[in-house]
Amino acid sequence: MRFLVYDRLLGFGDDYWIEDDRGTKVFLVDGKALRLRDTWELKDTQGRVLVDIHQKMLALRDTMVLQRGGEPLATIRRKRLSLLRNHYRVSLADGSELDVSGKILDREFAVEYDGELLAVVSRRWLTVRDTYGVEVVREDADPALLIAVAVCVIHLAEKERGD
Repeated sequence: MRFLVYDRLLGFGDDYWIEDDRGTKVFLVDGKALRLRDTWELKDTQGRVLVDIHQKMLALRDTMVLQRGGEPLATIRRKRLSLLRNHYRVSLADGSELDVSGKILDREFAVEYDGELLAVVSRRWLTVRDTYGVEVVREDADPALLIAVAVCVIHLAEKERGD
């Protein structure tokens, strides 16, 4: 499964569609304006909220929190004590972890679980400017979760850089 995500998706208060590789609208990113923290909702085509994305307010390091149905889904932060600056850890509510590493700011990175590739984020196979792709490799993976992870990791990396 391959999805196209528009880079300007990180603009707050704006809504953006994520399309599949056939150009069909699949997910809506609903940016919430006038909030004290960075907040989005990832919705399906019927307007149902699949993942609520927001910045954790009181944290020592920049942290993004994902929720589904009001319940915790995941927490995302840059990996501590990593030699790689572009290395993030996704702590899932069930206690497992995803590893995100690569060239985050270049939109060239991978999401792995226990050493197994779940998704690849890349601009390489696209010709559309300001767009990157999220290719979900495993069929049993949760595309909404992986897209939300990609959006959060990019947001955290850009925030750290000062964009």
